[in-house]
Amino acid sequence: MSKESKPKRKSVFDERLEKYHDELKWLYMELYNDEEAFEYFLNMLRRSFKERKSSLRSVDARRSAHPDMHHSNKMMGMMLYTENFAGNLPGVRDRLDYLRECGVKYLHLMPLLDTPADSARSDGGYAVSDFRKVRPDLGTMEDLEKLAGDCHKRGIRVCLDFVMNHTSDEHEWAKAARAGDPEAQSRYFFYDNWDIPRQYEQTMPQVFPETAPGNFTYFEDFGKIVMTTFYPFQWDLNYANPTVFNDMTENLLYLANRGVDIVRLDAVPYIWKELGTNCRNLPQVHTLVRMMNISCRIVCPSVLLLGEVVMEPSKVLPYFGTEEKPECDMLYNVTTMASIWHTMATRDVRLLRHQLQQIENLPSNCIFQNYLRCHDDIGWGLDYGILSQYGMGEASHKKYLNDWFTGKYYGSPARGELYNDSEWLRDARLCGTTASLCGLEAALYENNEELVQRSIDAVVMLHACMLTLRGIPVFYSGDEIGMLNDYGYHDDPGRWADSRNIHRGKMDWEKAEERKDLSTPTGKIFHELRELVMIRRFNEVFHSDAHVYPIDTGDNRVLGIARDYKGKRMLGLFNFSPDEVWVDAWTGGSMMKPYGFRWILER
Repeated sequence: MSKESKPKRKSVFDERLEKYHDELKWLYMELYNDEEAFEYFLNMLRRSFKERKSSLRSVDARRSAHPDMHHSNKMMGMMLYTENFAGNLPGVRDRLDYLRECGVKYLHLMPLLDTPADSARSDGGYAVSDFRKVRPDLGTMEDLEKLAGDCHKRGIRVCLDFVMNHTSDEHEWAKAARAGDPEAQSRYFFYDNWDIPRQYEQTMPQVFPETAPGNFTYFEDFGKIVMTTFYPFQWDLNYANPTVFNDMTENLLYLANRGVDIVRLDAVPYIWKELGTNCRNLPQVHTLVRMMNISCRIVCPSVLLLGEVVMEPSKVLPYFGTEEKPECDMLYNVTTMASIWHTMATRDVRLLRHQLQQIENLPSNCIFQNYLRCHDDIGWGLDYGILSQYGMGEASHKKYLNDWFTGKYYGSPARGELYNDSEWLRDARLCGTTASLCGLEAALYENNEELVQRSIDAVVMLHACMLTLRGIPVFYSGDEIGMLNDYGYHDDPGRWADSRNIHRGKMDWEKAEERKDLSTPTGKIFHELRELVMIRRFNEVFHSDAHVYPIDTGDNRVLGIARDYKGKRMLGLFNFSPDEVWVDAWTGGSMMKPYGFRWILER
């Protein structure tokens, strides 16, 4: 009697696909109702899975066994521009020991994919002309893979920006569209006349009304009008076309297969356009992000999605999805960042305390990336409903904040510059490094030792506050050594028009050597920040799943943050004023120095 043949065991890919297939198909067909496009999409996922190297599949297996590794208190990041930090990707590999010295476990490389050679048309790397090619001056895809491999050996995750909303007008799709290819044109928004564009403009806000007014551009050389939400050289992709979604998801997975662990979804709220709406945060955006999340779970389950949603909390939180059906694994905590700087200028913690109360009871899947500074400007997207209760009007308060941080307000030690300043909109944003905004630049210029120490204390206090928040703290490269504003960009023809370049200066490695000398501002800042990172790393109470909540210290100049985790508790106290303040909370009463802080850990 012949033995019955055993059923063939399903492949890893098929097991994963089976888990998500029904939901994925339902979402895809709801959006596109195209069986052929869906089958192509599934085959693309299978092809991407086959192309994933065994070393990366091992990473997937390790992290699948510990899916919440990014919740760990050991996670601490740094964001940097490759060219400014070390010249190119091999240069970054040579500096990995420095990053390890800083305590970095998460390396965010700012845009490095191929862009137009003209820097004025690259938008700092956000006008991508090839999603599968590194900018030649920075290296090659092989260099990126080598860097990712070396980072993995050191337990460092690599993050890379993925520009979803648009391509450069020098991308191969855009070139074909410009030449008249109808299939390529269907990947963008092309119009023969202004009828439909004018309808869009009735409800669609402008992103850069001063530097790039309007959402459409007429191109005389080929007689078409194209949607260009950001800049005329960045053409918006049409995600209503399933081919765009299929190919962009494949580009994302291609980067994941090069060793990228965290993919930052740039400008994700903008990716779906619909007449009669503001073309922001539409329901279809969440469908697309959920499908991208599922695609990663099937092909590369260790890869996380970081959403860039620079909006008020009510718009941000939905991008987490739900615990059962997540969308982004992490989100930028932009509102808290802006509120922290507001608190520095007002010396009043009430708004910041209110915001921390709002996010106190979020589910454990809601992980924020916390930061003080990043590559971008500081926009004053604050809760003006709350501020109005304190007598602060929106227009007048924005003016006060910008005057304070540009040093125009009498007595302000801050030194920054405005971005997109507009007389009629009065909605300028702020640029500058942490140290310069905290007064170190002015204090050094005045050669005032007392003010130098006070500004150092402010830099350290702000970082201590950021390290106490729920989520993953991320430093901006240079802040760890107190780098100041780089005014040299004013004399650079390719950079002078963008004031954000003031805080995008090259890493000063000569200054970085001073980190070993504790008598220098650089040494003091580096030593104190590194000590805080180490304390956080070796105390579980800083785990991202801790219950984190604000407490009333009895003085609106001092913020109190408590953390509870597995029976352990800590209290952070942060003095946001240049005054000595007596605080009673949990301490039995003690005096806090100007811009001082305390971490009190219960044993």
